[in-house]
Amino acid sequence: MASSSQDKTLVLFNYDWDQAGFAAQAKTWPHLNDGFDLFSFPSNAHLAWFDMERFVARWAKRAARTGVIAVVSNHEQFGVLAAALLAERMGWPGTPVNAVLACQHKLYAREVLDRVCPEANTRHARLQAAYGEDVPTDLTYPLFVKPVKAAFSVLAREVNSTSELYQHTRFGAWELWVIRHLVEPFERVCAKRLPTAGTAHSLMLEQAVTAPQHCLDGYVYNGKVHRLGVVDVEMYPGTQAFMRWDYPSRLPSAVQDQATGVAARFLKEVGFTHGLFNMEFFHDPVTGKLTVIEFNPRLASQFSDLYQRVDGLQLHAYALALAHGQDPATVPKLRPTAGAAASFVYRHFDPARQPHLPDELQTRVFHEAYPDALLFTFPKSKGSVARDYKWLGSYRYGIVHLGGATAHDLRRRCEVASSLLGWSAPYADLHHGAVPSSHPQTESIS
Repeated sequence: MASSSQDKTLVLFNYDWDQAGFAAQAKTWPHLNDGFDLFSFPSNAHLAWFDMERFVARWAKRAARTGVIAVVSNHEQFGVLAAALLAERMGWPGTPVNAVLACQHKLYAREVLDRVCPEANTRHARLQAAYGEDVPTDLTYPLFVKPVKAAFSVLAREVNSTSELYQHTRFGAWELWVIRHLVEPFERVCAKRLPTAGTAHSLMLEQAVTAPQHCLDGYVYNGKVHRLGVVDVEMYPGTQAFMRWDYPSRLPSAVQDQATGVAARFLKEVGFTHGLFNMEFFHDPVTGKLTVIEFNPRLASQFSDLYQRVDGLQLHAYALALAHGQDPATVPKLRPTAGAAASFVYRHFDPARQPHLPDELQTRVFHEAYPDALLFTFPKSKGSVARDYKWLGSYRYGIVHLGGATAHDLRRRCEVASSLLGWSAPYADLHHGAVPSSHPQTESIS
């Protein structure tokens, strides 16, 4: 399927699940990498001087002499927009720039939904206060507050009073520096290309929603929307933090069709004619109401492994095929290895508690017992952990991917695998104080 061995794909901000996913395709789709890791030092020091337009211009000059003829990225913060800009500049296949901007500017996306799918929207407004200013006193709670442009749900949470909102919007000088540098590359492009959206240097408010959460994954090719599947979300009891992603979904096919219809209307309206997408949404099983949370104009990389285990789909190969203008439906399927799969998230909610990270022996025993598993650990400095608690409400210290013959078998395997690592299996009935959670955080979807 790929072009000649001399032709390469440029993969931008290629880390974590993407690094593994694209590496598995390297023989068929040779590629080069560029972009820094936001979560590791000293790589993330590049944030201080990153300029997206200059970054794109440099690659426009380098492409021919490096053999690059296509570009792809699943990196929400910088990579997706940079890839769209470079593809446009070079005349390569890619997601239209304005479609990426429309998805990533969360307030503008809500305004689009008001036009085309009001029944799938929720009440929303810009927070009329700059960073650090006093907040309005005439709001009705509970509310969900989140950045107009962000990834990993930094600063996204439910608030229940003016004092909570006020405390949530107090930032130190270092925090403000990080926030502004994360948003500014997007802000510069958006101000030129989609000025009606307004500034992205802002927080926004949404009506809080209490309902199960799901993720629709799909792609658009030749302007037609294709559904790949739906992933179910489970939260830690009484929190807004992800505990587990399960595939395949337990949602009825009619609801999955409903979600696909909403996505098709939104994507058509914003001119999303090419590329992978992910739509996060709530579905209330009692009322039947479907509420969009947000659109991500890229592959949800963390789910790629789940689709491969259950359906044999190589979604990173899909991303590469699209980058070269090829139909993802022509990508060969692998033999499925599981009837159910999940991405298990391990986290602490008590800042005074230090998580156990497996040592070399535990890690070796784990992989010997579960050679099909993926294991990620996230050791961080005390300062970074403290910032996670402030911005996210918890510290995510590990993720495990497993498959099983059935959902029951998957749970059994997870419980044993977790014990080998010294961790508690992420299932709600194993935790105390379970209550329904409302509006979600999304920091772990990569």
